[in-house]
Amino acid sequence: MKKTILVTGGAGFIGSHLIRRLVSRYPDTRMVNLDLLTYAGNLENLSDIAGKANYHLVKGDIRDPELLKKLFSAHDFDAVVHLAAESHVDRSISDPLAFIRTNIEGTVHLLNAARHAWQGNFPGKLFYQISTDEVFGSLGPTGYFTEQTPYDPRSPYSASKASADHLVRAYGHTYGLPVIVSNCSNNYGPYQFPEKLIPLMINNIRLEKPLPVYGDGQNIRDWLWVEDHAEAIDLILHKGKVGETYNIGGNNELRNLELVESLCDIVDGLLGRTPGSSRKLITFVKDRPGHDHRYAIDAAKIKTELGWTPTVSPPDGLLKTAKWYLDNTAWLEHITSGAYLDYYENQYGKP
Repeated sequence: MKKTILVTGGAGFIGSHLIRRLVSRYPDTRMVNLDLLTYAGNLENLSDIAGKANYHLVKGDIRDPELLKKLFSAHDFDAVVHLAAESHVDRSISDPLAFIRTNIEGTVHLLNAARHAWQGNFPGKLFYQISTDEVFGSLGPTGYFTEQTPYDPRSPYSASKASADHLVRAYGHTYGLPVIVSNCSNNYGPYQFPEKLIPLMINNIRLEKPLPVYGDGQNIRDWLWVEDHAEAIDLILHKGKVGETYNIGGNNELRNLELVESLCDIVDGLLGRTPGSSRKLITFVKDRPGHDHRYAIDAAKIKTELGWTPTVSPPDGLLKTAKWYLDNTAWLEHITSGAYLDYYENQYGKP
C-alpha cells in the first residue's frame, strides 16, 4: 500500500459513506477504520466492503491513548480523518458530559497520538477535523456562514465541537501539526441513525406513528446529500491546503415543517397511500431548549478552490432517501430495538 489513512467513526452515517468511497477509489491506500461501535456505529453499514484488501476495522475508543499509540506505531498513518463524535443535539442536552469526553477529550488524545508519532516530521502528513455549521450559532432571516464567521455555539453538542476545532487549530499553531478543518451543514441519506429528523420521520410515516415537530416547525436548515459531502471530504483530503478551513453546504434551505410535509407526500406516494394523507400525523411538541433558528452555508470557497459543488437537490435526495429506508426495513428494525426505544420514549413519549 502506498499510503495508510486512519478514519475515526467510519462505521457511522457519514463515516461509512466516506470509507466506502475511499476504499473503492484508492485501492493502493489502506483505510483503517477506528470505531467504538456505539449505538450509531453499525457494521451493517459497511458489509459490502468488509472483505476488501485495503480495508481494516479496529474496534476501539479515541479516548484510549494506549490504543492510539499502538495504532500509530503499527500503521504509520499518513493522514487522520477525524469523524468520531457524539453528534445529536438532543442527547447533548440530556447528557453533556458524554459529549465533553468524546468530542473534546477524544480529539485531544488523537491529536497527541499524531503529534508524538509524527515527531515533527510533518511533510505528507495531515490531521483533518470534520466539524459542523452549528459551531457558528444561529442566523437571522438573511446571511450565510462563511469561513470567517465567528464561533458562537449554543448547545452542549456544538460547544464541544467548537472546542475540538479550536484545539485542532491550536495544535497547528503551537506544534506545527498540519491540520485542516471543514464545517458542513445537515447531512441526509441512507444509513443515518433514525434519531435524526429525516429517517425518524420516514420511519414514523411508514408505521403511521406521530411525527414530532419541535415548536412551530419554522426552524431552517441547509440540507446536504451525504455522498456529496463524502466527495467534498475526499477533495479536501487530497487537494486541500494545510491550515485552511472549508465550508461544505448543500445550498438547500428548508423549514422543518416544510421538510416533514414533503416527506409525508413522498412516502405516501411510495406506499400507495393518498398523497399527503400522513400530514395528519404531524404533532407539534415542546421546542428544544436553545433551538437555533437558521443555519445556511456559503460554500463559495470550496467551489472556487477545489471545484466542488453539491449535485443532489432535496426533491431527488429525499426521494432516494425514502426509497432506501423503505427498501431496508430490516436494517431499520434491527437498530431501532432495545435502547433506542428507551431514548425515543424519553424524548418524545411512547412511539
